Amino acid sequence: MTLDYFEKVIIVEGKSDKKKVLNVINEEIEIICTNGTISVSRLDELIEHLYNKDVYILVDADDAGEKLRKQFMRELPEAEHIYIDKMYREVATSPEQHLATVLLGANFDVHAEFLL
Repeated sequence: MTLDYFEKVIIVEGKSDKKKVLNVINEEIEIICTNGTISVSRLDELIEHLYNKDVYILVDADDAGEKLRKQFMRELPEAEHIYIDKMYREVATSPEQHLATVLLGANFDVHAEFLL
């Protein structure tokens, strides 16, 4: 078994989402940005890259995010979905405390100061 098997990957929509997650999380993970949409060919490449990895989907609680989430549910049914509260709408604008709580709920190590 290779170390790759234990890698965690979070798929987010944009660079501001990635920056926000990196600020809150306290472990080495890969974060992939879809830039809002994802083509079939890019998705196929991703699926190959994500083989045998723990994949998490963290997208905005809006129409575009839900459309992307549904696409991942079809194409990557083994991925785990992380949801932010609908009142925050976007990952990037969610309070760090909220993001830390939902990431902790998905078994990620987060910086303790965001859990106070």
